[in-house]
Amino acid sequence: QVQLVESGGGLVQPGGSLRLSCAVFGPSLEYFHVGWYHQAPGKEREQISCISSTDGSTYYADSVKGRFTISRDKGKNTVPLQMDSLRPEDSGIYYCAPCGLKVDEYHDWGQGTQVTVSS
Repeated sequence: QVQLVESGGGLVQPGGSLRLSCAVFGPSLEYFHVGWYHQAPGKEREQISCISSTDGSTYYADSVKGRFTISRDKGKNTVPLQMDSLRPEDSGIYYCAPCGLKVDEYHDWGQGTQVTVSS
């Protein structure tokens, strides 16, 4: 069974940067695709990025394209998310989980990590 643990959130000013990390406990990153999901206050959780286990190809939602970068560290079994040029609308809780989930039907979410973008 896989366990994913998020970390790295915090308070940052607009235009600033944060680096989130998803630690994967259990299967190696080679065996499944890992995604990052964002839940803004009062809104539904949505996938914003994903990285493939097979070829490292990536997906970004339009809202973060060009500002966020997902990667994988096979040695540490982690999936970092580098977030640059942050905006107030990027605030919320960030979760990592397998890619392509139907968020309402998945029940193994971690605690997530809180990001607040505010001056």
